[in-house]
Amino acid sequence: MLLEIVVLAAGQGTRMRSSLSKVLHPIGGRPMLQRVIDAAKTLDPSRIHVVTRPDAVQIRELINEPVSWVNQNEQLGTGHAVAQAMPGIAEGATVLVLFGDVPLVNPETIRRCAEVATQGQLCVVTARFSDPAELGRIVRGIDGNIERIVEFKDANPAERKIDEINSGIIAAPRQLMASFFATMTNHNAQNEYYMTDIVPHASAQGITVVGVRAGSEVEVAGVNNRAQLAEVERAWQQARAGELMLAGVTLADPARFDLRGNLTVGKDVFIDINCVLRGEVDLGDDVSIGPNVTITNSRIGSGVRVEPNTVIDGAVIEANCVIGPFARIRPGSQLAEGVHIGNFVETKKARLGKGTKANHLAYLGDTAVGAGCNIGAGTITCNYDGFAKHHTEIGNGVFVGSNATLVAPVELADDSFVAAGSTVTSKVEVGDLAVGRGKQRNIKGWTPPHRRAARQKE
Repeated sequence: MLLEIVVLAAGQGTRMRSSLSKVLHPIGGRPMLQRVIDAAKTLDPSRIHVVTRPDAVQIRELINEPVSWVNQNEQLGTGHAVAQAMPGIAEGATVLVLFGDVPLVNPETIRRCAEVATQGQLCVVTARFSDPAELGRIVRGIDGNIERIVEFKDANPAERKIDEINSGIIAAPRQLMASFFATMTNHNAQNEYYMTDIVPHASAQGITVVGVRAGSEVEVAGVNNRAQLAEVERAWQQARAGELMLAGVTLADPARFDLRGNLTVGKDVFIDINCVLRGEVDLGDDVSIGPNVTITNSRIGSGVRVEPNTVIDGAVIEANCVIGPFARIRPGSQLAEGVHIGNFVETKKARLGKGTKANHLAYLGDTAVGAGCNIGAGTITCNYDGFAKHHTEIGNGVFVGSNATLVAPVELADDSFVAAGSTVTSKVEVGDLAVGRGKQRNIKGWTPPHRRAARQKE
């Protein structure tokens, strides 16, 4: 099947009230237009044509796909938009028309639609709506095929009771579309060229108009404003939540779960409320994610427990680690098996060895820490001198006391110790204790400033 797909993305999107093009607003972490292109690609078309306005630079920059970009210099309706792509469509091709603001279109539905069109017929994707409102109604004949599409304003009372609507998604042989565009008119209230007018054109030529029904309303739901965007987003999230639960994941509340990318899961995973998973996330067996956690582009090993209010981004966390609460694991962090990262600990480009612990109030940046170390509360690696980042190397079995300052570049050798409150600026050898404190001096009879001021007033 020689299939070419046209995606319409030239609408103004004024009801979104946004500087971002409507089709770039995300659903599940991906632009709506990208989701439509992803669905189109599953049909393995010879080409995908995306129709945009000439000034839609934003769209062309953000959608990194090998598509054919087509300009619609004037927005004169859907028929006019598709006509702009026709010169680039090969003779003998089947043409499938999709919409950049209908992001949840099902690949199987549009595949069936395209297959019908390869038989020389016109195919329209329809859907049943519980409340069709003012959408165009599908009128079928006794043979089950489509006789006509009636706009709400033109429908009689009986036709308005029809709950099957036109989605706008159409597939037809290129030859049929070319003949339609040659005679297309804009004799309507909007003075626009409508793609739906191809239905009576096909019928007049004795061509069967077949309706392929979508599985649900949301599959053909268009997005024109923020409220509709939220509705479609929640529908997408509910579908993903359902899939995950069928795969064995326990979601504390499916209505308070957000996946903005792709999630791979093992067995017996638990995800609490208000968690956001972004990009590519992999959760191993028996992973437990507490409430209000955000995980981005990370791999989490089996048996890991992520406590509430933790942020993990671009990290690899091996089995049986405990992270949080209120921890921040930044890109480049690699935590070996059994590492403990506690409350208000931040890591960045840090490698922590097996069983190492940093249980509270620490910063480890540009750091390699060996196995079995203890990083005391308040410890920081001073990795930035105002111009460049520097590395800290900590061996195995190192004990760093509370409130230690490690000024990079610096090395703490195996089994060394750093006394609490020390500033370390040079290498600590194997087994040595580093003490880098100022000498304590107690002043007898110290009078605080407020007392001195009170005495002066007397």
